[in-house]
Amino acid sequence: MLGTSKDNGGRHPLYKGVRQRKNSNKWVSEIREPRKPNRIWLGTFSTPEMAAIAYDVAALALKGSQAELNFPNSVSSLPAPTSMSPGDIQAAAASAAAAFGAARDAIVMANNNSETSGVACMNGSYDDTNMNGFMDEDLVFDMPNVLMNMAEGMLLSPPRPPAFDAAYDADGFTGADDYLWNFP
Repeated sequence: MLGTSKDNGGRHPLYKGVRQRKNSNKWVSEIREPRKPNRIWLGTFSTPEMAAIAYDVAALALKGSQAELNFPNSVSSLPAPTSMSPGDIQAAAASAAAAFGAARDAIVMANNNSETSGVACMNGSYDDTNMNGFMDEDLVFDMPNVLMNMAEGMLLSPPRPPAFDAAYDADGFTGADDYLWNFP
């Protein structure tokens, strides 16, 4: 490693926008808004990687494709803030860091389970489901909420027909959507 975080003012030697809290094992992340003296506080995290991912989300939001990222290969999987407000950027950064933390915890649990399944394997009862490649996708992707959001989308009512439509011809055909909502 390039040096300890104590040697360089608490900054992480590998990750941009990440520093270690004084007298703590916690890592913090913040980013300066372009062309402004303001900083956006992204949060306090248990690992430097979580703080680095939070920085990447904020850097993408503020600087776009010109941003220098800690994990450039993971751009497509990072959430985008709903607006450019500091609160929305903080929320998206926290979401990405939490997803990374959940994924890391799922991998650690899977590795712990595989160690116990190795003992079971010695006893002759091998179990395929506890291999190192297992990851709890429900935990990582927050699947119950995703499924609820999809269900709510399916409950939307179809658009109401206009009261008077000048395009309505004598055959009763109003356009391409006519057959979509009037299927027998």
